[in-house]
Amino acid sequence: MLQQTATKALNQLGYTVVDGHHTSIAEGKSIAKSYDVVFTSLNFVNMFDDVAASGTPVIGVKNVMSVPEVKKLIEESTILEKFPVK
Repeated sequence: MLQQTATKALNQLGYTVVDGHHTSIAEGKSIAKSYDVVFTSLNFVNMFDDVAASGTPVIGVKNVMSVPEVKKLIEESTILEKFPVK
């Protein structure tokens, strides 16, 4: 669900999502540094502290089905600065 929600939010902000992956937390932790952005449930954000420390934005979402919430979190993050919409 969160992958679809994040894709919709990014599209509404003018981004084209080229590739997205939905994984288990264990797999996500091991591969997250290779991605531009990590979206996860708010409960699991601390599991990605090392990823965030490396500069990859980690977005914790309370309601994984809420496009408005994800859009707001994207706008409050560093994503718009790191990846300006062309």
